[in-house]
Amino acid sequence: MSSGRSVQMLLACASAFVLACGSAQAQKSADWPTRAITIIVPGAAGGTTDNPTRLVAQPLSELLGQSVIVDNKPGSGGIIGIQALMRSPADGHTLLVGNTGSNAINYSAYKKLTYKASDFTPLTDLISFPSVLVVNAESPFQTVSDLVGKMREEGSQPSFASAGIGQTTHLTGELLQARVNGSALHVPYRGSAPATLSLLSGETDFMFDNLTLALPHIQSGKLRALAVTSAERIASLPDVPTMGEAGVADFVVTGWLGFFAPSGTPAEVVDSLQDKLRTALAMPEISRQLTHMGGIPGGRAQQDFASYVEAEEKMWREIIEAQNLVLD
Repeated sequence: MSSGRSVQMLLACASAFVLACGSAQAQKSADWPTRAITIIVPGAAGGTTDNPTRLVAQPLSELLGQSVIVDNKPGSGGIIGIQALMRSPADGHTLLVGNTGSNAINYSAYKKLTYKASDFTPLTDLISFPSVLVVNAESPFQTVSDLVGKMREEGSQPSFASAGIGQTTHLTGELLQARVNGSALHVPYRGSAPATLSLLSGETDFMFDNLTLALPHIQSGKLRALAVTSAERIASLPDVPTMGEAGVADFVVTGWLGFFAPSGTPAEVVDSLQDKLRTALAMPEISRQLTHMGGIPGGRAQQDFASYVEAEEKMWREIIEAQNLVLD
């Protein structure tokens, strides 16, 4: 056989192999999902990330025709959960509910982070919410001014709880110290739920808690709300001032949760996931319950959400660099 004919046969075989692989991949994507979907929550059960995720998991399961499992992996500012995602195949069967900390703050807060923004494909946002500055109902702090006065007092250092190092609950406390030229002791916990419990039990003095988790305790009288971090007062707490109204200028902070798939997930799977997630989030009962949690329901188009995440990363990077914070 001539060398030219051998080359032609090799090229033909190679082309057939590529076409076969492409066909198999297309078939594989078309068959998705073939098993249960796992949503990794990088926070504790019952926390701010967990509750909204479980709310959406049920209708998502019905829309996909597969079970949806919520897998809690708290710790290390969301890094443990993200590492679990990165060990999973990029086939659309494992997703992440990332947040302001894990998918915006961490990129500049950690110098040796084991992941980067390009490792993820943003799908859509789940919920966004302002934080609320809260103290125990028995606390002597009646106003933000009372707390700030204590933070500025010589030899005094009130403690504040957070959902973990690098989370918004942590960095918002750091921001307060910078804005008022005061001092406070940071006490990190493994998730929002245990951090809130520390405040309820009197272990810590204050917290910039996520509104979704703090609101029931405020309404029951167990926590006292001193201010919200939104630009304007919120409907669920109309008598609580903004931080600006309470005397702390330039203090608007909004947290968010959103769905992410691993980078490399087939485009048609990404499109289907985003469509099903937005459909679930648009359901009146789901929207109502997310609003009742004190948040704004998500459901942005994929590109809109991707642009939002990028803008959030830039904003927090500026804050972290201004405060000279390094978390590893």
